[in-house]
Amino acid sequence: MRDRTERGRRIVTAARELAEAEGWDAVTTRRLAALIEYSQPVLYSHFPGGKDAIMAAAALEGFAELATALAAGRDGGVAGVARTYVAFAEDKPALYDAMFTLASELPFAKDETPEVMKACFAELLAVIEPVAAEPEAGALTEVFWSTLHGLVTLDRGHRLSPAHHDERLALVVARFGARGD
Repeated sequence: MRDRTERGRRIVTAARELAEAEGWDAVTTRRLAALIEYSQPVLYSHFPGGKDAIMAAAALEGFAELATALAAGRDGGVAGVARTYVAFAEDKPALYDAMFTLASELPFAKDETPEVMKACFAELLAVIEPVAAEPEAGALTEVFWSTLHGLVTLDRGHRLSPAHHDERLALVVARFGARGD
């Protein structure tokens, strides 16, 4: 069982490394099999859904990593979490894509949402809840997350002025932390 778990971990790690180096389009089961010296059937025995399943597994690892990073950033309040979120997206663009921008079967905001994804959202909620009116905390957290995601996406697409990067983030923090940060 431990060998199987280790093989699965090697597959996901190789996929993440290749995606960060060349993008998710470069990640194929054939290429992964060659990189880690397993046959394609071995990859499919671990991930019957092929590349999509491997990418989903990578995304789940990413949610765990982001939740941990956001928890550490919470000491800095809304500003700390905002900076941490943006830094994560900038440092791990392919992983961020797997988590938030590429097509995925991972269920968001549903009862069956994996716990690691809920934990990630809970870290955002933890800094917004104190500054939100009681019934709107969840919705305001979604708007906060959407705002950060929009900034990350537009920045990465070179659609925003690099000169205003820090100023934009400061404006987000000022608006969302206005009642307590």
